[in-house]
Amino acid sequence: MSAAAPWAIRPWRPGDDVLGLILPIQRQEFALPVTAADQPDLADIDGFYRRGVGEFWVAAADDGRVVGSIALIDLSSQSGGAGLGVVRKMFVAADQRGSGLAQSLLDTLVDRARAAGLTALWLGTTDKFRAAHRFYERNGFAVVNAADLPAAFPRMAVDSRFYRLAL
Repeated sequence: MSAAAPWAIRPWRPGDDVLGLILPIQRQEFALPVTAADQPDLADIDGFYRRGVGEFWVAAADDGRVVGSIALIDLSSQSGGAGLGVVRKMFVAADQRGSGLAQSLLDTLVDRARAAGLTALWLGTTDKFRAAHRFYERNGFAVVNAADLPAAFPRMAVDSRFYRLAL
């Protein structure tokens, strides 16, 4: 029998410190010039992510610390977005990398998207997240050109590499 994971994946709740997870990874690990103000979606998770089948999940450690995150944006209600979803805010704390947490987070999101009848997932990331590129590609995501993104795709300023997964 295998040991239980030292974290549990669940929908975000008020009080979950996602900025405490995300900002240090962006700023200290990858030297991205990103601030909390550059990410207003994190100040309104309910309003930004929880529309349609969208959701924002966290992985909470046994001590309550947020050690992972991933979000699904449902584009179905937007022009040109029928059946489409966007993967956002996938981050894993350094001490949890290699634990299977990233795969569990992505599986949670993909399962939700498929069950809801979405037909494709899109994502944008920075060129600096090379381990993330390998991870997405191992999970069937294909690199796409920015010109091929759906019109409804919410592009972030730091996005420079884009992927699509057919569901």
